[in-house]
Amino acid sequence: MSSIKTYQQWIEQEIKKNKYGKSPVTLYEPIRYLMAIGGKRLRPILVLLSYSLYKDDTKRIVPYATAVELFHNFTLMHDDIMDNAPLRRGNVTVHEKWNVNTAILAGDVMQVKVYDMLLPLPAETLKTVITFFNQCATEVCEGQQWDMEFETMDTVTEAQYLSMIRQKTAVLLGFSLELGAILAGASLEDRKALREFGVNIGIGFQLKDDLLDAYADPKKFGKQVGGDIIANKKTYLLIKALEKAKGATKKELQTQLSATKFNKAKKVKAVKEIYNSLDIPALAEKKIDHYFTKGFHALDKLNLPAAKKQNLILFAKDLIGRQS
Repeated sequence: MSSIKTYQQWIEQEIKKNKYGKSPVTLYEPIRYLMAIGGKRLRPILVLLSYSLYKDDTKRIVPYATAVELFHNFTLMHDDIMDNAPLRRGNVTVHEKWNVNTAILAGDVMQVKVYDMLLPLPAETLKTVITFFNQCATEVCEGQQWDMEFETMDTVTEAQYLSMIRQKTAVLLGFSLELGAILAGASLEDRKALREFGVNIGIGFQLKDDLLDAYADPKKFGKQVGGDIIANKKTYLLIKALEKAKGATKKELQTQLSATKFNKAKKVKAVKEIYNSLDIPALAEKKIDHYFTKGFHALDKLNLPAAKKQNLILFAKDLIGRQS
């Protein structure tokens, strides 16, 4: 069984090999730029880990795993435009480095290229993969739309938020694991269990992202720390703070949220002090643990030797403890 490091090397080699297109350079260079600036490669690694539960020739499916990474990066390219984000993985975002119109078009081409990368699959397998991929891609777009709608809603409940991140983030992790299982010829029961595992760790992963956005070490995070607070983004942390705050604390939180002119660093500090006083980080950690535990229970349904599942379990546990 190959190590995670080996999987990462295979994925990076495949990414370097893909040029996506030649002309006009200004359309394809942004794709190569975004794909080359790293990232955790979490989704393609999950494809390979899932496949490796059943088969040993894991390297054979690297191109299909990389297609999932291309789709993920397409969503990031467009998300960054919508969020007006200055940084991605510590580098200038595509719309800042080039322009918004180029970033929109480059993202569109990326999605088209995903289908190109999946086309070599056998006809029946391709039909199954495309069916589940289209379902997943639609949910990702629905989740992003809900995320934007939350910006203008006065109140967002915890249930609404969890449903949104399930669509926007978690279903792609679920699809990644199911893709590996489909390519390996796994049973429907195993595919469902792996998808369930992926969706639950995906929700935990996004909740961890919310927490890190406010509390991460800026040197490790690669994005603007406190960006969600500056933007008044209705994350799990803010939703719980609005639920729990009373009296003077509630008034101070509302003051911070309604301010139109403010010092960014001071706002981040003030809101984090409110979060700390309400024990919000501990609440978030508890919710993160809940979803990862739920995910591991789904993995227990797989009728496979414990040794086979070890790499996948260790990888998921690394996600729980991540600091960036």
